[in-house]
Parts: sequence; C-alpha cells; structure tokens
Amino acid sequence: MTFRSLILGACALAVAAGAPAIAQSTAATVAAAPPAAAAARDPKKLDCTSKDAASPRPKVVFQVNRAEDAPLILRFVTNYLRSEPEAEVTVVGYASGIDFMLKDARTADGSLYAAQVNRLLDMGVAFRVCNNTLKARNASTDVVLANVGVVQSAVNEIVRLQTQEGYSYFRH
Repeated sequence: MTFRSLILGACALAVAAGAPAIAQSTAATVAAAPPAAAAARDPKKLDCTSKDAASPRPKVVFQVNRAEDAPLILRFVTNYLRSEPEAEVTVVGYASGIDFMLKDARTADGSLYAAQVNRLLDMGVAFRVCNNTLKARNASTDVVLANVGVVQSAVNEIVRLQTQEGYSYFRH
C-alpha cells in the first residue's frame, strides 16, 4: 500500500464522515504532488535490501583500524554474508587494524587468524592492508598473509571503493 492510497483512503473516510472540504483539499494536494515526491515517499525505495537496487549485488567495505576490533569485524562480515551471500565485501585495514592480516597473527585463544581470513577469502571477501602502515613499521609486504592485497593508502582505498565502485561503508 502506497502513501498515496493511504491518503486517498483517508480522504474517502473523511468524506463519509462529513468533512468534504478537508478531504478534497488533501486529495488535491496528493494528486498534485510531482511523481518524484511520490517516489521519495515510497518505502520500497528506502529499503536497503530492495531487489530493485541499481547494483545487482550489494557492495560493502568494512574498515578496521584497531587490532581489538578484528574479531568483531570478522564476525560482522560472516553474519552479513549469511544474510547477503551474493554481496561483494572488502575489508580494509590500517594502523593496528592490519595485525590480524599478518602471518602468524593469533586470536585471543591462540589460534591463527589465517584460518578465519582464508575461510572468508574462499567466500569471495577481499582483504587489503595499508602499505603506509607497513612502511611506518618498517615492514615489507612479505609479512602479509597470502591472497591479502596491499594498497598504497587505506583511506584512499576506502574512498575509491565508495566513490568509484559504489560500495557502502561500515566502520565500527
């Protein structure tokens, strides 16, 4: 049911209840509304899971800039993919947020992060490490997990994904 049909229905009730002037005024206002205004009120257009979206698949970039957020972000990505299995997901890390994407990085319980990262890589998730962060640590790209990309600047990559590739942005 659209906003327009709700208003017209309310107008009909108002006429039946004896308020014809108000009903006619409201109906005329709705009828005169430009199509763009009517489309803006259409709740279907505001639904981020709408199948009518411009992109055939949702695209999301997850930012990680603190090591302690890595377990949560990995869980968010996993849960997101459960509800949107066709989504294009990229995780971009900088500062201590790259730590889980490095070789021999371990979770709080001592297991390797590589297992979680590889599982998500197998699901199509892209991981990217900031080279500026590596340089600041005097580290080479050799310390990064296999199949994890290195970008010159995490900030530039996040902006590029949003402005040039249509990604939505998620930051915890």
